[in-house]
Formats: sequence, C-alpha cells, structure tokens
Amino acid sequence: MRFWNTLKQIFSMPDLRGKIIFVVALLVIARVLAQIPLPGVDPQELRNFVSQNQVFGLWNMFSGGAMENFSVIMMGVGPYITASIIFQLLTMIVPSLDELNKEGESGREKINYWTRLLSVPLAVVQGYAMINLLQQQKLVFDLTTFQLVTILTAMTAGTILLMWIGELISEKGIGNGVSLLIALGIVAGIPTQIRNTASSFMDINTIFSLIFFAIIAILVVAAIIMANEGTRQIPVNYARRVRGLKSYGGVDTHLPIKVNSAGVVPIIFAMSMMIFPGVAAKFFQNARSEWLANGALFVERLFQNNWFYGAVYFLLVLLFTFFYTGVIFKPDQMAENLQKQGGFIPGIRPGRETSEYLARVISRITLTGAVFLGVIAILPFVVQGITHISSLVLGGTGILIMVSVIIETIRQIEAQMVMRSYDNY
Repeated sequence: MRFWNTLKQIFSMPDLRGKIIFVVALLVIARVLAQIPLPGVDPQELRNFVSQNQVFGLWNMFSGGAMENFSVIMMGVGPYITASIIFQLLTMIVPSLDELNKEGESGREKINYWTRLLSVPLAVVQGYAMINLLQQQKLVFDLTTFQLVTILTAMTAGTILLMWIGELISEKGIGNGVSLLIALGIVAGIPTQIRNTASSFMDINTIFSLIFFAIIAILVVAAIIMANEGTRQIPVNYARRVRGLKSYGGVDTHLPIKVNSAGVVPIIFAMSMMIFPGVAAKFFQNARSEWLANGALFVERLFQNNWFYGAVYFLLVLLFTFFYTGVIFKPDQMAENLQKQGGFIPGIRPGRETSEYLARVISRITLTGAVFLGVIAILPFVVQGITHISSLVLGGTGILIMVSVIIETIRQIEAQMVMRSYDNY
C-alpha cells in the first residue's frame, strides 16, 4: 500500500514525472540501438563464439546483448570509462590537472570535456581491434577499406551517442546516466539467460543447482544492501561561540564514513581492465613474430584459468577501491574544513592529528569495503564451480551494480520529493 501511495505521489509532481519519463524514453532509445546490427558478420556464429568465451560473454552481458548482435553500440560506454580511468590516474600524477580539479565545477567541466575528446580515438582503436579480432576468428567477412571505415564510423558514433545519452540522463533526469545504461544492459540479458538455463531442465541435479543459485542470489542482495547502507559514525563536536548576548554552535553531530564509499566504480574499472588482456591476446595470436604469437597464446590460456582470472580480478578490485576512495576522500581537506567550522573530534586535536585519525579510519573501513567488493566480483566463479550452471553468468558483479544503481536512483527520487515538499510550504 505504501509503495502505491509513493508511486502516486511521484507522478503527481509534474516536473519529477517529466524527468522520469525523459529517463525512460532515453533508456528505450538505448535498447533500440542495441538491436540495430552492423553488416559483415555471421550472427549465429558470433553468438556461438560469445557464449563459449568467458571475456566476451561478460562483455556481452554488460552490453545487454549488443555484442552478440554486432550492434552499433556493441562497445557500450567502455571507451568513455577507459578515458575516465586515464584522466583520474593523470589527476593523481600531473600537478596541473590536480590543481584544475580543485578549481571546482569549472575545472571538472574542462576535465570532462577532455575525457569526451579522448573517448573518440579510444573508440576507434577499440572498434578496429574488435573487428580485426573477429576477422581472425572467421566471424567477420572480408571488408573493403570503405566498408571498414563505414563500420568503424558507425561503431564510434554509437559509443559517443550512448555517452551523450548517459550525460543527458545525469544532467536532466534522475540517477547516474552511465550506471543506469550499464544496469539496463545487465537487466536486458537476464531473460535470455533464464531461457537458456530453462532449456537444460533434464535432471533433478539441475533443479537443485537452480534453487541453490536463487538462495545465493537472495543472500548476496541482502549483503550488498547492508554494505551499501553501512556507515561508521565519527562523532564531531562544534565549539560554542558567544557574541554579545547570543551563543552559536555547541552542536554534537557525526561525520558518516560509508563502508562502500566507492560504490560500483571499482568493479567497472576492474572489469574494463580485465577485458583488455584477453582482447589483446586474441589480436596478436596470428602475429608474424613467433615469440609474440606464443606470448599471446600463453596470455589467453592464462586468463582462461578461473583461479588466475579470479585472483587478478580480486586484486584489481581492491586496488581500484583504495584508489577511488583516495580520490573522493581527502583527510587533510576534511580536517581543515572541520577546523575552519569550529568542529573537532572528541579526544583528537584539530589539524594534523585529526587528519591522521581520519586517514586511519578511512583506510580500515576501505579495506573492509574492498574485500567485500572483491568477494562479490569473484562470486560467479565460485557459484558456477558449485552449481555447474554456465548459462547464468549474472553473478555478484551484476547484482551489485543493479542493487547500487536502484538504491542511488531511489535516493535521488526521494531527495527530489523532499525538496518539492519544502517548496510547497
């Protein structure tokens, strides 16, 4: 009953209703684009190849089937995410970019503009590598130079269009556009996975495996919600100031530090990095240099090993969790802001000691969140090893992204509702 009342309240607000309809319309356009195929490929052979390859199967899941359809948006927002990773790393290394990032909204706008520009050549390079790889697998027909340029242009345009749709959703709609597009791709692939799994109903072991899979999925959703909502409340006191006959301050509050401050970003970054070695290995397998071809074959076999793949994936998630948390949390700035506002942590001196204390707390909490994200990332390999169901590739990563995106979107909708409630008074 409460759900329907909330839904009715949402759609009773014209501007909020318009934003939701706007987001839904753009997401529908994205799904239509995922069904528009490019010429020059055997669709059935491509589907078979994707279903048998772990790396491309994961990529296809996050693109919502755009990969196996050889769609104009088959690369998704991958080049844009890669460009974002590059600029975030450069911001940590290049002092001029770090200063630009500290300038506020104008500086971040310049970095975002350069990120969009870098996405174009990355999309061209990634598209060319993809076509070359599929040609080596005899999945793409021989293309003339004009046909190759046309297909590359269409793929690049599709990626940039998808990137633009994501930014429109973030700017004028509800939620984070890129995260919503990725979550939509995951949701769109679930019916196909269920259909493929249902076709294997042949014995009682399969039924028990599916029941076990469902129980694990429910437990994972509960754990993700607990981790996303979990916070460490650091007590903060504000000193009382007396001016004339009036006193100010004297408030006791808390500084919340989330267990999973980085959200789904480390998973997405690590996934983008894990795709690259497999694609590069496929690309160089037919190289003229024997040592290069042998090295590519060794890398491909290495990444087909679930234990090695899972270990590297786990370590990358840990690394990116600490990296991204370090980007968004600055203990020195937090301590300085507290001191300027007259706030202090009980038992801790303002200034350097507060900064060191916050750094220790954030490091410990980040370690917990990083291990949790790493376990969620490698969970599919564990579940598939127990259930022996390879058709259901949706694991902890996909569930984490969907749950996190849903929670964040709901929060933004609630914030919009509260803001409009205040406006009515």
